[in-house]
Amino acid sequence: MSIKNTERRPLTRREEFFCWHYAATQNAREAAVKAGFNPLLAERSAVRLLKRAEVCARIGELTQRKGSTKDVCKGLERLAFGSVADAVALLLAEDSGTLNPEKLDLFSIAEIKKPKGGGFEIKFYDRLKALEALASLESERQADGAAPFYAAIEKGVCALKQAAAEDEDELQ
Repeated sequence: MSIKNTERRPLTRREEFFCWHYAATQNAREAAVKAGFNPLLAERSAVRLLKRAEVCARIGELTQRKGSTKDVCKGLERLAFGSVADAVALLLAEDSGTLNPEKLDLFSIAEIKKPKGGGFEIKFYDRLKALEALASLESERQADGAAPFYAAIEKGVCALKQAAAEDEDELQ
């Protein structure tokens, strides 16, 4: 009969990176590769990590923080202003075997097709739509920031009206 070690140990740096990447992408294999695990064993490493309670707890913490508009803005900024150099390198590469797909930044790509006639067809996300969404989020954020100011003004106006009504009552 074997006794499992139930003692929790702190996460290593690589395990912490895995948690961050998994919280951001929700893709276990991709998170394992980005965290530095062997790409050939990435799925196995990810499954092993996701079975650990402290890893799941850390991912839960990071996921709760992740839902903020700050993260959405980062993604939209990356779409709107990000480089397409790696996508162009992929398109122009004569031998696709020389490129390491794990190291390419293909975030701005919406779709890649390889037609029967050869070559690649790459569709990018719409940069203008990303900019419009950023502008919309910014205007919402500014409106939310102004709400307490307007509430304070409204409260002041109510206090002035009440004071004026009390003054009228005293005069009568």
